[in-house]
Amino acid sequence: MRFKYTILFVENVTRSIEFFEQAFGLSRRMIHESGDYGELDTGATTLSFSSLRLMTQLGKTPGNADPSSPVFEIAFETDDVAAALERARAAGATVVQEVREEPWGQTTAYVTGGDGYLIEICSPVSGAS
Repeated sequence: MRFKYTILFVENVTRSIEFFEQAFGLSRRMIHESGDYGELDTGATTLSFSSLRLMTQLGKTPGNADPSSPVFEIAFETDDVAAALERARAAGATVVQEVREEPWGQTTAYVTGGDGYLIEICSPVSGAS
């Protein structure tokens, strides 16, 4: 078994995908002609987006992301956290935490996008294999 994808429930799929392209340099895999579903290529695992409208039509009641009380985060790993944070900031991300050196040997920063999801920008953990 392998981890295939994560789906974020968002108000506007195209707008969300455009933000992730600009903020994190990800490549668009596709946006369905309905505009209710899209995917970004992130490597082995796909980052997908589904509209709140579609989820409601499917009988689900998705909640709204709350970065002040998150239940999960998305993490993007890079060797240059500071540069990645500045790119995200320039694309309109809201900075939640500036670049910080963590005691476990990792550099981290946190942002949110227009949909309110908590996004970590991090370096590899030192000494991790």
